[in-house]
Amino acid sequence: MQDSHPAPGATVDGRFQHALQSADWPLLARLCQRALRKNPRDLPATRLLGHALERLGKTAACGQVYRRGALLWPNDAELLINYASMLLKHAHTAQALPVLEQVCALRPDKAVCWLQLSQCCYLLTLHERGLQAAERAAALATEPGEKSAALTQKAIHGRELGQVRQAVQDCLQAIALTPGELSNHTNRLLFMLADPQADAASLAQAARDYAAVVEPPLKPHWPGFAEHQGAPWRRLRVGFLSPDFRTHSVMYFVEGLLAQLDRRQFEVFAFYLFPRDDPVTERVRRHADRFVRLAGLGAEQQAQAIRAQRIDILIDLAGHTGYNGLQAMAHKAAPVQVSWLGFPATTGLQAVDYKLSDEITDPPEAQAHYTERLYRLPTLFACYRPMSRHPLWRYQPRYQVQPTPALDKGHITFGCCNNLGKLGDEVLALWGQLLQALPDARLLIEGKNLDGPDFAGAYRQRCQGLGLDPERLELVAQQGDNQYLTYHRIDIALDPFPLVGGTTTFDALWMGLPVVSMVGQSFKSRMGLGLLSYLGRTEWLAATPADYLRIACTLAADRQALNRLRLGLRAEVERSVLMREDLFNHHFGEGLRAMWLLWLARAKHPDDAQAQAQALDDWLPGLPDAWRQPPAPGVGLGPGQRISLAQAHQRLQALVAKARASTAAMPAGATITGRHWKALTLLAETVLNAVPNDPVALACLAEVEHAHGHSEFAVTYLWHATQAMGS
Repeated sequence: MQDSHPAPGATVDGRFQHALQSADWPLLARLCQRALRKNPRDLPATRLLGHALERLGKTAACGQVYRRGALLWPNDAELLINYASMLLKHAHTAQALPVLEQVCALRPDKAVCWLQLSQCCYLLTLHERGLQAAERAAALATEPGEKSAALTQKAIHGRELGQVRQAVQDCLQAIALTPGELSNHTNRLLFMLADPQADAASLAQAARDYAAVVEPPLKPHWPGFAEHQGAPWRRLRVGFLSPDFRTHSVMYFVEGLLAQLDRRQFEVFAFYLFPRDDPVTERVRRHADRFVRLAGLGAEQQAQAIRAQRIDILIDLAGHTGYNGLQAMAHKAAPVQVSWLGFPATTGLQAVDYKLSDEITDPPEAQAHYTERLYRLPTLFACYRPMSRHPLWRYQPRYQVQPTPALDKGHITFGCCNNLGKLGDEVLALWGQLLQALPDARLLIEGKNLDGPDFAGAYRQRCQGLGLDPERLELVAQQGDNQYLTYHRIDIALDPFPLVGGTTTFDALWMGLPVVSMVGQSFKSRMGLGLLSYLGRTEWLAATPADYLRIACTLAADRQALNRLRLGLRAEVERSVLMREDLFNHHFGEGLRAMWLLWLARAKHPDDAQAQAQALDDWLPGLPDAWRQPPAPGVGLGPGQRISLAQAHQRLQALVAKARASTAAMPAGATITGRHWKALTLLAETVLNAVPNDPVALACLAEVEHAHGHSEFAVTYLWHATQAMGS
């Protein structure tokens, strides 16, 4: 946000200037409101009031002031850019776009205007438009900071458009201009993941470059956490730090853990870094024992807020991705700090003690490329839960596995639904060879912006230049509601490389598609190896491009065998450790306890490895006997409001009885709208969000649908309830 100042000739007196310069926002707001009561068309007072309300955190009131101002003074660039900055800060990007377009029209010679437009376009996935705005900003920039920011915007849009190498170079140029700007380091690391020329060693060095900027001034001030020492088996406070407790791929792997991590051993805190909620956020609020918002706070304030909750183990879920909390971690916000899930490489920070991985995805020699100590789980590094956006959709008929489409189409369709930034020239060229080997086959690629004729046309030309016949190429625009439905059009999924698929691979396997994956040397290129190894499908793993082609051609050769495989694969995936939340949560909890015991031993006996080992030996027999048995599932009704699954079932049964009674008392043919039916539906959904496939909750939803005359959905829920009882 830019500071607002009175326009030349304005009647704002010295009191306004004093309040502004002394940052006395309550006083400034009162002065402006008084001025506007006298003259509602006072432009300087309107500007300053919006600015004061924003600084006071009164977002809704600030928005009202700026909206009114934009209507009264649509050509006042200063007011509009402050308005747009506020909208962007609070993730109201669709509203910010027309405001920023007007700003650029009013101030076409100002780099900062084009920069904000480019930033807004990125959030709206308008990457071609955003790249053009970034290039305009770069041409206009005169200061190193502006030039660096323009390069950053060029990089983030270019990466989305497949220009990975150029994106990395833009980041390096930005770092050279402003080495202390951490976002440039973060973007460099993020984009290097998809760069075939970037290996694990270069990624590790880039992470250390980031750490060298942020960590040295903070390390001398790290607390000792003596107050956390004590009984080794006490209940621990575990914090999950993330900007992604919302509609985001991370939630496919975190929700089951938040819901069912053993509450006998752990109290679960969710520290939220993103400024906006959505329905997924509301589910996280129910699962967590405590939900704490950190958006809008500086890194030091975030660390202080985490310490205030007396967190024992803090788990970062984002790594070097947007809105991350790594700077708070660099302040050493908790005694034990862990990186997991969001970023497939090291953070580079010495403040982060462990990286959670597994024994296959991170090979034995991988430790050299991490500043964290690798803690390898005995199962896959993550556990998948489908349909994070709409959990109940997993029970709908249209999301059930269908016969392989080649049976009807008469040809094999290969497909990839990964981010287009992962589809480098080497990947597309290999897929071109695959189509040449199978003249009847087609290739479907799903991605952002492919519904735009210009972008789609340019992408076809790129593919054609790499040996792909554009006539055999199906380009599908990525849309959230099509995340699973697109797989009904694909027979065999193709994994890109060196940055292989993660969530997308889980999605494809759950929808019944075999996935051909290339095995690489580091975590970013070995996720497919981990998934398929723990699934027991190593025959789909390729060591070389020739292997990749052979495996794909073999799968395509027998369509009936491919169909049999497809129809049975979902059950195979759901039985495997890829989706066994009970096993994963147990091993995850074991890992946390092991990390804690090691920290206690080192705190008690610093620099004495023998004494540390003896302390561990002394503590281990003290493991509570009750913990040797699996925990009873629980259901979160809200932060700090948790009941057992058995109690939830009792409540469901009571609501069914009340709902039936309310319907029985209604006249024949009347519309059913009783509050008991609504309460039953809400609680059943809450239970299924905590314990997927719970047969009692599914049967209750069947009861709801039957009462409302929706026989098809009633039968569907009953079928799933029956399957769950038999599993």
